[in-house]
Amino acid sequence: MLDAYLDVSLSLPNLERIVLTGFMGSGKSTVGRLLAEKLQWQFTDLDTVVEEIAGKSLPAIFAEEGEEAFRAYEHHALASLLIQPRIVLALGGGAPEMVANRDLLTTAEQTLVVLLEAPFEVLLQRCLVQAEDPAATVRPILASHAAAAERFERRVPHYRAVAHEIVLSEALNAEQTVDAIIALLKQST
Repeated sequence: MLDAYLDVSLSLPNLERIVLTGFMGSGKSTVGRLLAEKLQWQFTDLDTVVEEIAGKSLPAIFAEEGEEAFRAYEHHALASLLIQPRIVLALGGGAPEMVANRDLLTTAEQTLVVLLEAPFEVLLQRCLVQAEDPAATVRPILASHAAAAERFERRVPHYRAVAHEIVLSEALNAEQTVDAIIALLKQST
């Protein structure tokens, strides 16, 4: 089975990066890890790189330096990652809101941006299930359904603006979502 994925990877000489975007709960990190493993590429989570650059956790960045500082770290990290070869990159949910990040994503050569899309209520439910895990990322926005829904509505046009492809993942598990992305890659060869 792995050979089929490697054949896709090897037959895409002009593709160096796959960027996954979407709202929280869309599965960017989980799908990204699986996709990178199957393609034998590197996986990187943008939020993790931001934490490495800042030398502190995301909550600490927001608490100590504010959102503007976080977005500056994020932009710097994104710019540096969009020149890396053979990488699957999971964006943070808010990365495409920033015009400068959208510009980077829409002008990056040899880069395919894939939107993992599902209805808000499906994504919210996934986040609530994830939140039950003590090791899960804390998502304060989940405290207010209305605020989370407003954020989702505000971000969706930005996700769609940067996406080359959209995978409707509402009824798909992570493996099926990877298979859908692989199918898109095969169609473009």
